[in-house]
Amino acid sequence: MIQPELLIYLFSINLDVLKRQTEGITHDESLMQLPFRGNCLNWTLGHILVSRDRILQILGEEMVLRPEEAELYASGSDPINESNAHKALRLEQLLAGLEVSQERLTAALKGMTYQDMQQISNERPLGQRLAFFFFHDTYHTGQTEILRQLTGKNDKVI
Repeated sequence: MIQPELLIYLFSINLDVLKRQTEGITHDESLMQLPFRGNCLNWTLGHILVSRDRILQILGEEMVLRPEEAELYASGSDPINESNAHKALRLEQLLAGLEVSQERLTAALKGMTYQDMQQISNERPLGQRLAFFFFHDTYHTGQTEILRQLTGKNDKVI
């Protein structure tokens, strides 16, 4: 089963990728929508943060976003568009929130053991639940490469 230290390392890799993929991107660029079904960079980052908040909640830690901030980024929520873009958090706020979530996640996991990962949480071992959250985090982190290119950057950052 997965070790807490490995999760800390893996989530930190994703955060590094997110920071690199958003370097030089403006808030307005983060709201650019794909020409096909999908969502913008702002939503993707907010959605990752909402997911990381769920992990923090499971681990008994303080979440980063308030419920009203998280609503726009929830699973199944509508894409960000002209009618709701005013509710979108600033790109800088999302990135700062991801940093805080990493700090809190690291602190919570550092205090855990392999045995803690075996404890049943929602009918599965905690480690399995956290491994799924890592998969989800990575899935959306990978989407940021295309969303960066949508802004016209035409570069390779990783």
